[in-house]
Amino acid sequence: MDTHRDAHVAAVLSVMGTVLATDKFPATAAGYCDLLKWARKSGVVRRAGVEGTGSYGASLSRYLLAQGIDVFDVNRMDRADRRRRGKSDPLDAQNAARAVLSGRARARARVGDGPVQIARMYKITKVSAVKARTQAMNQLKSVLITADPALREELAGLGNAELFRACARFADVSSREEDGEESVLQATRITLGLLAHRIGQLSEQIRDVDVRLARLVKCHAPQLLDVVGVGPDTAVALLITVGDNPERLDSEASFAALCGVSPVERSSGRRQFRRLNRGGDRQANAALHRIVFTRLRVDPRTQDYYERRIKEGKTRREIVRCLKRYAAREVFHLVKQPQPAPRS
Repeated sequence: MDTHRDAHVAAVLSVMGTVLATDKFPATAAGYCDLLKWARKSGVVRRAGVEGTGSYGASLSRYLLAQGIDVFDVNRMDRADRRRRGKSDPLDAQNAARAVLSGRARARARVGDGPVQIARMYKITKVSAVKARTQAMNQLKSVLITADPALREELAGLGNAELFRACARFADVSSREEDGEESVLQATRITLGLLAHRIGQLSEQIRDVDVRLARLVKCHAPQLLDVVGVGPDTAVALLITVGDNPERLDSEASFAALCGVSPVERSSGRRQFRRLNRGGDRQANAALHRIVFTRLRVDPRTQDYYERRIKEGKTRREIVRCLKRYAAREVFHLVKQPQPAPRS
């Protein structure tokens, strides 16, 4: 299937690769049902390749998985192939089907209907709130740079928490003042107050989301919190990468590749060398990075390993890569069988 916002184009191929049918369906619940009925007219449907299982094809993937069909995530058509054959929605749909038939598409789609999907929604909210709060903080401090010297001296020496509380009082005082001609100083105070209120609201949203995420992790994957270096944020990032159907990951090596911590051969001649993997889910990679650097500070076993590999001639980058691979192996066996909780 080649997925779009309003409609999806589907192509059915036989086991021998013959195109049996191609058609277009609306991206609605009724359209998904019609698509599957149409496909089953050509035979038994066991596997499906969907472009964009994390965006336009997410709802379609969930529907097909619920109907017992194996869904694989398909990348866009190869550029060289696109130059030869051209570009159209039917061709993209046929390419998705051929990718599954040939075995090129091996990444199974996430289910997206359980606690991990809930965590993903909360994570989106938190990330946007953190970015907006950082922007508001930077704006507030930039306004202070050009403010009246008396106002700057009044707020000088305050930490962030005291500074934001002091600025928030400016908006409360200004709202009680009588209408009249505004001065630059008054406008500056009002601006600082509004920005401080915005920072406070966003901080409250972040705290609320943090509580919800921590509760989700404790209910559905408490075993992760027992690992050295894993907190709620790190656990959520790893769970989101695994998804609600961890059985789609065949081995710990596939999880390491998904996190971008699998070694990549770069050997030539007598020189045997492995480099860092720069692919994979970068959020999961960052989570494993935090685990490793936390362990380097507090875990004696990791510190001993680091010293031993330094004596063997390994660089710090190589040792960190190895440690991230070990952490990925440990996490994989913990999340392979998540602990489900009853839904309310």
